[in-house]
Amino acid sequence: MKKDIHPGYQQTQVTCACGNTFMVGSTIEAIQVEICSKCHPFYTGKQKLIDTARRVEKYQAKQARVKEMQATKSALKKAKKPAKKKVEDDTPLAEKVLKSTSLSA
Repeated sequence: MKKDIHPGYQQTQVTCACGNTFMVGSTIEAIQVEICSKCHPFYTGKQKLIDTARRVEKYQAKQARVKEMQATKSALKKAKKPAKKKVEDDTPLAEKVLKSTSLSA
């Protein structure tokens, strides 16, 4: 077996964005993480949205626009006037056919 080909395994300090630090074994000297067990919602029991790209806000704004459009459409449907009814001609069908074929007497 070759000697000195494997990296050294050492105690490494992990630092979270919330300020929490803890030690783990690793080949890297220092590790930076964004979220850890002290600040993760699953472990803390608190619902905390971490939205760096504003995706939640964009989604909520989109949903608000959709509701507004639906309300506008329903108001327009209610405001539409009913269609006018056709006035039926009381002339018998036989007379109509005769007039259209120019065979009337």
